[in-house]
Amino acid sequence: MKDSRSDIIEVAVPLPLDTTFHYRVPPEFRDGVAPGRRVLVPFGRRTVTGYLLGFAPDEGRELRAIHGVLDESPLFTPRELELYRWAASYYLHPLGEVIKAALPAGINLQSRRGTAGNPDGELTGGRSIRTETVYRALAHAGPAPIPRGKGAEILARLRGARELTAAELRQAFGACAPQLRRLRELGLVESEAREVYRDPFREETVEHDSPLPLNAGQAAALEQIAAAADAARFAPFLLLGVTGSGKTEVYLQAIARVLARGQTALVLVPEIALTPQLVNRFRRRFRCGIAVLHSGLSDGERYDEWRRIRRGEASIVIGARSAIFAPLERLGMIVVDEEHESSYKQGEGFRYNARDLALVRGKIAGATVVLGTATPQVTTWHAAATGRLTLLSLPERVNGMPLPPVELLDARGQRGETLLPPLAAAVAANLAREAQTLLFLNRRGFATWLTCEECGHVLRCPNCTVTLTFHQRRNRHICHYCDFAIPAPSVCPGCGSGQVTLLGLGTEQVEARMRERFPEARIDRMDRDTTSGKGGHARILRKVAERKTDILIGTQMVAKGHDFPGITLVGILSVESALNIPDYRSGERTFQLVTQLIGRAGRGDDPGRVLIQTLNPEHYALTHAAAGDLEGFYGTELAFRREAGYPPFAYLAALYLTGTAPAATEAEAERLAAYLRSQRSEQAARVEILGPAPPPLAKLRGRFRWQILLKAPHRSALHRLLLRTRKEYAPPSGIRLQVDVDPLELM
Repeated sequence: MKDSRSDIIEVAVPLPLDTTFHYRVPPEFRDGVAPGRRVLVPFGRRTVTGYLLGFAPDEGRELRAIHGVLDESPLFTPRELELYRWAASYYLHPLGEVIKAALPAGINLQSRRGTAGNPDGELTGGRSIRTETVYRALAHAGPAPIPRGKGAEILARLRGARELTAAELRQAFGACAPQLRRLRELGLVESEAREVYRDPFREETVEHDSPLPLNAGQAAALEQIAAAADAARFAPFLLLGVTGSGKTEVYLQAIARVLARGQTALVLVPEIALTPQLVNRFRRRFRCGIAVLHSGLSDGERYDEWRRIRRGEASIVIGARSAIFAPLERLGMIVVDEEHESSYKQGEGFRYNARDLALVRGKIAGATVVLGTATPQVTTWHAAATGRLTLLSLPERVNGMPLPPVELLDARGQRGETLLPPLAAAVAANLAREAQTLLFLNRRGFATWLTCEECGHVLRCPNCTVTLTFHQRRNRHICHYCDFAIPAPSVCPGCGSGQVTLLGLGTEQVEARMRERFPEARIDRMDRDTTSGKGGHARILRKVAERKTDILIGTQMVAKGHDFPGITLVGILSVESALNIPDYRSGERTFQLVTQLIGRAGRGDDPGRVLIQTLNPEHYALTHAAAGDLEGFYGTELAFRREAGYPPFAYLAALYLTGTAPAATEAEAERLAAYLRSQRSEQAARVEILGPAPPPLAKLRGRFRWQILLKAPHRSALHRLLLRTRKEYAPPSGIRLQVDVDPLELM
């Protein structure tokens, strides 16, 4: 590479292209070009935003010139670019799209298309910066008269305050623009435009707290983590703590050590539902800038939070999956809370795993990485057992209470019962004690499907191979994958019979039945339907924390890290939807889910109790979870994985071909499989090729899907085969290929 005086630059564009491009820099832009800035470049007949990666040698080719430089300072640093390049290579995704995903939505000027009369066209896109006008009173020096009426009142208010915004003045005096303009003309008031951030915490206040005393396990874990952080070297840890063992307090005190050294910290959580509770704990503890990044923010809020981080105004960033790309410098620690959660994996487009990228980013930055959980991934457990992660254990709850006793209730032959008699009696007793109850069912909606008793017709989504779920409050049948919806029919669409029946149980129906059975109870429901609006999660969680909810009914989001001392009873109505997923990780997911739910009970001063209704009470995932036997479960699961050739004893990649024509899509899947087998032979690669076959979701959002699964004992062989395929194979028009490296779900 040449130095910064070169006039040839390497640029990545945010398009599905596996290459970068070289452009010439005209003299008028040479002082502004630097790696990490955005540039406007010609691309075909369009002008698009590109990301300047660095300078390139002049190979004598004729190159097109850039049209402009968009930034006065870099948007990403060399270390961040190293992470982007690693992710693009590992997940086989175009570098320009990786960088676009790492930057906040709306930052890019998307494109402009030229015309004969206007070759430059018009720019579109871009995120606005908010400003507010601030007014200050000046000393009166001169013969100008002092105004009377509203103008005098405004001037008096300004003289009594250091400064006031236009919004504050309008709130106090109503419309006052003419008076303010006159005060400026008289030299009595000055004003300036000032940038303001859209602050997601603007309506919240917190009281500061102090570090809590640690038990022996917490203190030992903190000592090892802090020693690694003080050494400023990459060190990965698995912080394995039973639910309620105080992992968050260890995070807080370890991060305090990092901040004291002038470094920054990144904390990842799997769901935005967890963010408010965790953010409040951090805001109570730290007085430094804390930024939040997750999909629940508006684009403007997210853009402002990103700029605060980029400018060094935030020392701690808390966020969900995409926060792994937060532009923190001097990074000293990364915490991945609930590291086992599959929501750290992006399911579409750039299919990265933020949990894995946390380890990569920690290595690049020389930072300490802490993976915290009560139920680690099987691969994480194995990595700790083989010494690739340092294991730190927190075996006791900080409140001194034991984990609650667990009872498995056999639901076979009990069709139609929402609560089996032991669970119904336990809920009633808990209400009588004025304690809180959590009821879990991982299906939202009122009923899972509608069927005709005459002809057997089942109402299905025309776009996806799933049944439609009935939502009573909206009186519609809805697809939870593509949002297709139809009004609830009164007769069978197949035969016209009026004998249509709703089958299956959803959280909405559980809520209705609980209100009938316990009319005196205050009941709330927490699922995607009740939390879709801004602040929906926080509103429900606040009611539970304030003991304004007696029974909380929820889907999987209630199992993830919430700390409610008042919940003493947990009832799991069914686990079959997790247990029977056709996926090699179904046992692992069920064990994790049930163990996490068990941990929601008895976190306060009163003991807890857990009852699990199941059609499969002998399954090893349930029996080990009920007994709190981690070693027994992971031993059984690892033996199965070793025999079947699944991670951690193999590496996986899933290839999905999708198209709107079923026969053509199937034929192309067969052609791709044949190509892969020929390349495997040519490379003498130890890669097992399974398929093609339709996945469980054989049709999704109107597209037919075929899956090919690749398994290899060594990552290098798998990667070589995928790279060759990426370079040489191109699907025909109308058919798309998606590659998922390290898939967590095979659906």
